[in-house]
Amino acid sequence: MAARHPRARARRPGHPYLFKPAQWETHRAEFCRLVGKQLSPRIRDLGKITLYRMGAKADYEEKFPTAGPLLTKKANLDLVAAHWDDLLRLAGSLKYGHATASLIVGKLSASSRQNALAAALKEYGAIRRTIYAAKYLSDPAYRRKIARQLNKGESLHALRRQLHYAREGKVIRRQPEQQNEQAWCLTVVTNAVVCWHTEYMGLAVDELRGAGREVDAEVLSHISPARSSAVNFYGSITVDYDRELAQLDDQGHRPLRTVNVDEPGAGL
Repeated sequence: MAARHPRARARRPGHPYLFKPAQWETHRAEFCRLVGKQLSPRIRDLGKITLYRMGAKADYEEKFPTAGPLLTKKANLDLVAAHWDDLLRLAGSLKYGHATASLIVGKLSASSRQNALAAALKEYGAIRRTIYAAKYLSDPAYRRKIARQLNKGESLHALRRQLHYAREGKVIRRQPEQQNEQAWCLTVVTNAVVCWHTEYMGLAVDELRGAGREVDAEVLSHISPARSSAVNFYGSITVDYDRELAQLDDQGHRPLRTVNVDEPGAGL
């Protein structure tokens, strides 16, 4: 999932930002950590990443015979320390909306020569990437978690593409205000589908558990509500309001479909 504008609603502390490998570039790793976010990319070519050490090469190879030789460069900690206050001010401007990420990155990238602050930011990012790569390499469960979350994000994008089928999914409005309206309409419909599935999947789980069936919470963590199997995308739909309202229970829910859970594809 791409990073939001800094004025957007803040995420929970430690909640990860998810990026594909091609997006793990420029200053994203540095900025995410400085503003208190966790950047969690799926690394395809781990062997191509330059890893940094905090001290002398001989010391690290002696302490860590296997991992030490992989740390091919030494981090410039003095440079980061000298500009730490400036880095925090930069992060504050980004986090509290005084400047956008694109503006800050553009200013840093457009410099005729790399200034000291940009160099310190790059050095800090190299340290953070090394720490993340070590965690990613040593923790198989963490790698699976990242892949699972990215798959959920991709399923949400797939749902949006399916819903935006009219005019081959193109935004045809010319005015920015109209384009924003079209984008917000798609967001509203997407959220409605996700909320519907979230609510009724929860009801289905409660019913299964009430019937004595065990539903593992770990299994549920693999399920995404961004699905379209229950959505009719095409045609005119006639709704019999009286009939539909008569089916609702005291909580306003429709009755769940009764299926044989042992049938292939009948589960959640």
